[in-house]
Amino acid sequence: MKKYYVTTPIYYVNDVPHLGHAYCSIASDVLARFKRLDGYHVMFLTGTDEHGQKIAKAAAKAGVDPQAFTDKVSQSFRDLAKALNISNNDFIRTTEDRHIKACQALWNELLKRGELYLGKYAGWYAVRDEAYYGEDELTEGPGGKKIAPSGAECEWVEEPSYFFRLSQWGDRLLKFYDENPDFILPHYRRNEVISFVKQGMHDLSVSRTAITWGVPVPNEPKHVMYVWLDALTNYITAVGYPDVNAETYRKFWPADVHMVGKDILRFHAIYWPAFLMAAGLEPPKRIFAHGWWTCEGQKMSKSLGNVIDPYKLVEKYGLDQTRYFSLREVPFGNDSDFSHAAMVRRINGDLANGIGNLAQRTLSQIAKNCGGAVPKHGEFTEADKGLLQAAKNCLVLVRQEFDVQAFHKALDALWSLIAQADRYVDEQAPWALKKTDAARMETVLYVLAETLRHLGLLLLPFMPQSAGKLLDQLAVPEAERDFAHLTEAYALKTGTPLPAPQGIFPRYVEEKA
Repeated sequence: MKKYYVTTPIYYVNDVPHLGHAYCSIASDVLARFKRLDGYHVMFLTGTDEHGQKIAKAAAKAGVDPQAFTDKVSQSFRDLAKALNISNNDFIRTTEDRHIKACQALWNELLKRGELYLGKYAGWYAVRDEAYYGEDELTEGPGGKKIAPSGAECEWVEEPSYFFRLSQWGDRLLKFYDENPDFILPHYRRNEVISFVKQGMHDLSVSRTAITWGVPVPNEPKHVMYVWLDALTNYITAVGYPDVNAETYRKFWPADVHMVGKDILRFHAIYWPAFLMAAGLEPPKRIFAHGWWTCEGQKMSKSLGNVIDPYKLVEKYGLDQTRYFSLREVPFGNDSDFSHAAMVRRINGDLANGIGNLAQRTLSQIAKNCGGAVPKHGEFTEADKGLLQAAKNCLVLVRQEFDVQAFHKALDALWSLIAQADRYVDEQAPWALKKTDAARMETVLYVLAETLRHLGLLLLPFMPQSAGKLLDQLAVPEAERDFAHLTEAYALKTGTPLPAPQGIFPRYVEEKA
């Protein structure tokens, strides 16, 4: 069986989950579900990043032990995954023994190969980003404070540290990017990374002595690993590293896609492949950096009170509606602006008036005029063949877009088919054919029902519950709900009893105060 390995970033547990976490998880889940339906054996990983100075400070502020703090917050990310119907195979925590073992094994391999050396770090560090910055990257903030490009405040740090010889990897990374042009997507993000590497890189501090909350460096009791070396290793921990001969590791590594936010692209596209190649391991096949969400045109912040709670979003609009909106509204990879008006417009326009209306009027006419069973069909006309062929072509179109994580374009293809089906039903007018040509009416309704079967299957990754309800109403067996069954051999069978049709996507009406 073909294999596919997709990951979310491991989410930092210094605060509760928000829309950004939900967005990345939904996108990764849609990709994982699509690949499973397309015949792949999928490994889908998510989890939590639980070490570092920021976590230690957050735990101290809460008045609890760091482990107790991370236990609680990590559970909140598990709960969110469940609430969003995320189909991950594994959930990793960086405080797990299997992960600590993998980190220390990677460290020892890098040390053995001469890629690490002991020195002293003196420079600027942003606790919020858990990142080191050069003087030339900083700006001056209020009171002379140094500010990172992310807006985080930096502090001057001096401490003994192990260093990774990142400065020696610039040319090799540029060669790797050149040989793998789709390693970083979208492509404009790739250009940013290449530009950064070409400016020249310094050796990277990969251990800390000023903090204790982290993975211990082997044989160095005063050092803990830099949180990003620790965090990035999670992707190989989950497939069995350090046992590179294990079946899971051989099957799934290298990962097919690491899905990350644009703010952590540098760590994934520069540090991670350098660490791996330095240890004699293969880099992942792709890093996809998605954009950030704003709210009604403003950056989300607690002070403005406009942070979007994904739970409240699901409660207000529905789970599948939220999943659909997340990937439909803007091209995946771009920054996105959430607005309630846009959400309602998508629910009522695309879902209620689009796929919902097409399904309801097709299935209600079948229930009323065809004895509640899949209609008979006669010889297909050119119009019939055109719509059925468009439905068959959709898998190829959607697959192409999924291969580059262009989820919005995949949805465009599906809604194009819905629009074509709407035109077809208006032109064929089966309600009028009932009086003049009942046999033709049944053929038209059969063509529409078969088109809905294709749509239902292709929408399963995006809206599993709603698409499942549509397939239920078409009496599509559970065993035939994958893309291998998108063939004429599994077309709807005349005479199959259908349940009474029920609306799948209700219109959203704002409650009046």
